Amino acid sequence: MYIPFSDIDFQSRVWVYQANRELTPTETGIITETLKASLDTWEAHGKPLTASGKIFEHRFVVIAVDERDELPSGCSIDKSVHWLQEIGQRMNIDFFDRSLAYLDDNGHVQTIPVPKIKQAIIQETIQPTTTIFDNQVATKAQWMNGWKTPASHSWLGRYFSEQTSL
Repeated sequence: MYIPFSDIDFQSRVWVYQANRELTPTETGIITETLKASLDTWEAHGKPLTASGKIFEHRFVVIAVDERDELPSGCSIDKSVHWLQEIGQRMNIDFFDRSLAYLDDNGHVQTIPVPKIKQAIIQETIQPTTTIFDNQVATKAQWMNGWKTPASHSWLGRYFSEQTSL
């Protein structure tokens, strides 16, 4: 059963899918409607899941499920992954982009491939205060409080401490 993202419980489990490029308004509309329809009938072992999905920053699809009502099964989680794979294939979007996403000085989402992160820190493209997106958050509460975080407060913090010790 689909419910608005603002109404889903703070302890709901979330999955963040990062697109490899900015989504257009038309794409956002199509993806939103497709997600609503899919989530409305999403179930685990024949039992409906209370779920939501929303696009943020024209780049990230966040799916949430309230586990108080029913736990998602491995098959139901796989089904949600397949939805995004299918949508991505139809629209030429990779929702499984694993590069580091961050906000540039103008507030636009940029990405850096993982192998180039250390170099970006050395060149100060990524600074301790740069806002990065931590797509590993597990609950809506974590998403609200830590999805956007200063680079120094994330797993990147070790790179900044390495720099100061040089």
